[in-house]
Amino acid sequence: MARKRMGVARGVTAAVVLMMVGQQAVAAEPPVAASVPQAGVLVTEAPSPWQIRLRGLGVITKDSGYVNAVPGSGLSYSDTVIPELDITYFFTDNIAAELILGTTYANIDGQGTLGGLGNIGKVWLLPPTLTVQYHFTDFGAFKPYVGAGVNYTIFYNQHAGSADALKVKNTFGTALQVGFDYMVDQHWGVNFDVKKLFLKPDFDVTVAGAKLTGKAELDPWLIGAGVTYRF
Repeated sequence: MARKRMGVARGVTAAVVLMMVGQQAVAAEPPVAASVPQAGVLVTEAPSPWQIRLRGLGVITKDSGYVNAVPGSGLSYSDTVIPELDITYFFTDNIAAELILGTTYANIDGQGTLGGLGNIGKVWLLPPTLTVQYHFTDFGAFKPYVGAGVNYTIFYNQHAGSADALKVKNTFGTALQVGFDYMVDQHWGVNFDVKKLFLKPDFDVTVAGAKLTGKAELDPWLIGAGVTYRF
């Protein structure tokens, strides 16, 4: 009987020791943090560096120019409204480059001593313009910017009117720009933009058999409004 009681006591002691060891092992394990989302925290992805805009664009010319060797000569040009696409790449939050694409036409009319010629001719022009911009980022959804750049204008589909022949020559120009985007959300916004192109192409013209040269001082204002999309 005594041996039986001693065996039971030893069994109880062993069980207690095992329980104590098990509790110490559980306590030694590091707690596992629960993956619980924090309320009120909005996680957004970094915006893409690419952006596009689609604008309606008013092209307003300077109406100045002349024909060499014709005193008192002047020129004027028609104003137009066209669709325009631009593509922007952001190098940083503040610095971006924008390529502006659009095409339009201009009717060329004589003024001054050339007023009797009426419509001298009509030309189409493609003026791709590349500007480098600085974007201000301290105004929330309102994002103004300024820019400056270069332009190369290609004249095509040229047709003489009262002149016998007309050839406006492709030329480089410069551009200044100011505008703003107002972003409705992370991707969509509205845009207003004003550019000034300094564009003075040379031209050859033949009138009544006389071959003449001149300069068309277009210098247009480009005033546009449209939609912005940031990828």
